[in-house]
Amino acid sequence: MFNKFSIALGALLSASVAFAASAETVIKVGHGAAESFHMHRALLKFEELVEAGSNGEIDVQIFPSSQMGPDREMIEGVQTDVLEMAIPPSSFFAGWDPAFAVIELPYMYASKDIAFDVLDGAAGDGMLARVEKQGLVGLGWLELGVRNVTNNVRPIASPADLEGVKLRTMKVPAHVATFETLGANPTPMNFGEVYSALQQGVIDGQENPLAIITSQRFYEVQKYLSTTGHVFAVYMPVISKSFFDGLSADHQKLIRESMAAARAHQAELVASEDAAQLKQIRAAGVEVLELTAEQRQAFAEQTESVRLKYREKVGAENYDAWVAAVSAASGN
Repeated sequence: MFNKFSIALGALLSASVAFAASAETVIKVGHGAAESFHMHRALLKFEELVEAGSNGEIDVQIFPSSQMGPDREMIEGVQTDVLEMAIPPSSFFAGWDPAFAVIELPYMYASKDIAFDVLDGAAGDGMLARVEKQGLVGLGWLELGVRNVTNNVRPIASPADLEGVKLRTMKVPAHVATFETLGANPTPMNFGEVYSALQQGVIDGQENPLAIITSQRFYEVQKYLSTTGHVFAVYMPVISKSFFDGLSADHQKLIRESMAAARAHQAELVASEDAAQLKQIRAAGVEVLELTAEQRQAFAEQTESVRLKYREKVGAENYDAWVAAVSAASGN
């Protein structure tokens, strides 16, 4: 009995020693999305590049679907070195630093390209630098998506079309204020309840990126989709500052470059999937209305009061600098 136990324990220890020898550093990465979501698949590219580029010295382990806890808990885990990396939506950092709320205000950007120009420029770099005070290193930006409205009342071509529509929103004050201003009846609700609430007519509609509308099969219980593009949301990958500072300069560079390559890979996935997702939604019998830039401008003008209200919350200097960066990226 003793011999069998000794042999088993010896084998286990040998395996552990072999694993430790093959990877000197382990990076655990937590996020809240499903494995089918494009952000997770972009992280698989990050894992591949870091492990290959470090010749196996770094082992990247990805934990999707909130296995490491909700987003706020994951951020706190990275701050306390319980977790090396997390990929939360940028809006969560507003809980520590109100300036982050400016990124996801309604109709802040006329296009996704403009948003990424700002995020990849001096304004975005300044925002990344702010998290160092929180014991974190920001590694850039990954796409969460452009949010669009679906509902069972009518096509949404103008703000007037939202009048009285009972619309599920996230429990984000700026999102609720946006749809109140547009005349809808915003109804914050847990994500897991949305499908059945739509099916039973408890709510008329919801708003999410195309990738979520399709992966959650909301098109089965909705008649209309309008590409309102009211909010562009991003994830902000963060790594523990104390952990990152302990890495070699080469490994730090590898991690930054691998995340940039993962972002480029994600952009390819999103570009190819957006068209397929719209096709899938149409095939299910949903009437799709693709809004023009002029139609979106009407929504943008009506929600200006929401943006200005948040100028005070995020700080006038922060807000004005971000708007100036958007204006410059827009060529205005």
